[in-house]
Order: sequence, then C-alpha cells, then structure tokens
Amino acid sequence: MREAPLAIQASDAELVVEITSRNNANHDRIVKLQAYATAAVPLYLLVDRWHSGRPTATLYGEPENGLYRVLDAVEFDRELHLPPLRPHPRHRHLPTG
Repeated sequence: MREAPLAIQASDAELVVEITSRNNANHDRIVKLQAYATAAVPLYLLVDRWHSGRPTATLYGEPENGLYRVLDAVEFDRELHLPPLRPHPRHRHLPTG
C-alpha cells in the first residue's frame, strides 16, 4: 500500500483558505497572498477577523505575475460567491456567518 504524501505543493491546490489571528493577520494579507499568487494557486480565500475592525472574507483569484485580483469580498454573515472548482463545474455560495 502506498502512503499519502505528507505535504503537497502550493501549485497543486485549487483553493487555499487562511483564517487570520491577531498575531498573523498581516502575514496572511501580504506574504501568503503573494506566495500563493506566485505559485499560481487559482483561488485564495482570506477569512480576516481583524480587517479594519470588521470581519471580512475576501476571495482572490486569477493570479498573474505574483498578483491576485479580488473576485469577491463580503462582511461576515453574507454569502461569498465561489467560482467553479475542478472537478465540480458549478458556482457555489459560501455562507460566512
């Protein structure tokens, strides 16, 4: 029986989700955002409890040259629109409340 790998490459992911804490919020907003865009991860969802004093969920996508475009951003308790992910070719809505 073959063992599962302990880690995968960021470039193999379709979606990465980060949830900020008070101590790592800027790292997730800046360093990880750029790292995942550079690795061409199609979607990065940042659940940010510390964003400008109000919790938000921001979906980044369309990575190009180490940068993402904001695809959707909502305050908590609103639905976030997710584009289709392989192999599920449907749009989805993610409740954030």
